[in-house]
Amino acid sequence: MAQHGQNVASSQKALMLEMKNLQEEPVEGFKITLVDESDLYNWEVAIFGPPNTHYEGGYFKARIKFPVDYPYSPPAFRFLTKMWHPNIYEVTMKLAFKETKPSYPKQKSALS
Repeated sequence: MAQHGQNVASSQKALMLEMKNLQEEPVEGFKITLVDESDLYNWEVAIFGPPNTHYEGGYFKARIKFPVDYPYSPPAFRFLTKMWHPNIYEVTMKLAFKETKPSYPKQKSALS
């Protein structure tokens, strides 16, 4: 049981730091908010289609759900906006996070 408490404290600290960093240095074309202000584990992502692409002018919503043992386990990422893209599927985010170390800023990986 103590391990679970340590995981929660560690993941909450990591998520608070990442949210703070994203608020202080936003990533162009993205807006990140909490789904519920009392829940650090569920984020809503707004993605604005970049200029000079097929997605220009688009607005796409997604959710990121972080596990309690984050950053040692990857979050689940799900688009809420229906779209077709040959490279967007469930495995994409798991592979992206598998290639990083727990200390690597996940916002840089998730939003790239």
